[in-house]
Amino acid sequence: MVVEKEYEILELIKTPQTTEAGYRMLLQEYQQQLYWQIRKLVIDHDDAHDVLQNVFVKVFKGIKNFKGDSKLSSWLYRIAYNESMTFLTKKGKQLQIDNSELQAHLVDQLEADVYFTGDEIQLALQKALAQLPKRQSEIFKMRYYDEVKFKDIAALLELSEGAVKSSYHIAAKKIEQFIKQD
Repeated sequence: MVVEKEYEILELIKTPQTTEAGYRMLLQEYQQQLYWQIRKLVIDHDDAHDVLQNVFVKVFKGIKNFKGDSKLSSWLYRIAYNESMTFLTKKGKQLQIDNSELQAHLVDQLEADVYFTGDEIQLALQKALAQLPKRQSEIFKMRYYDEVKFKDIAALLELSEGAVKSSYHIAAKKIEQFIKQD
């Protein structure tokens, strides 16, 4: 079903008379999903919207060159992931702090975010994730929140599946320890 939908979207976009309808369908199908994937990485609501706009600009410019070597959703997720990482790197440089300090800063801001509807447990999880090394945090978020398969995470991050599994399990143990202490 998903593959059929992706094929339909790509065909609409490739056909000049239906390109606009294809873009609308692409937005309708993936905008919310990509927003939440980005939000989990950048944490802040407004930042997630900014990154999402950048993602769709890149997608609209590059989709006609999409070869179909992977699923459309995988391609979109990779663009969203790369844009999120670029954004976080720039934000860290602007604030003149490293990644772990940036994550802690973002979690602190989360408590004041009117769009954050989580409870104490979700906030504790975000704080625990901020304590993890960047790669472990990324892998944990993809697997835990989005239920991305280990092999797909490995392909996305260009790592072995064994390395991804190991990082996930180490991250899970660290999170469990952090939450027990808190």
